[in-house]
Amino acid sequence: MFSSIAYAQAATSAAAGPGMIEQLVPFIAIFAIFYFLIIRPQSKRQKDHQSFLLTMKRGDSVITTGGIYGKIEGLSDKFVTLEVSDGVNIRILKSQIASSVNEGASNAQ
Repeated sequence: MFSSIAYAQAATSAAAGPGMIEQLVPFIAIFAIFYFLIIRPQSKRQKDHQSFLLTMKRGDSVITTGGIYGKIEGLSDKFVTLEVSDGVNIRILKSQIASSVNEGASNAQ
């Protein structure tokens, strides 16, 4: 009598769980979603910003990441000299330039 119960329990435990590949599929899917929603757009933005920094020239109006608006008076490899007011120049890191500003848009405000 007890031996038949033991055989019945052994038969039910023979079923295997999901395979290793089936367990990895959700992790791969999460990584793919993470890549396409976060990593790829960030690297594209970084590449666009780098190309913008390389195309800047003297006389361009820009805004910094700190919100300072000015006109480029001088450029070097790492630094930019901005004229923020008549006769007031500041020297900042080139990487801190956020974007270019159209003169027409700033005069309309």
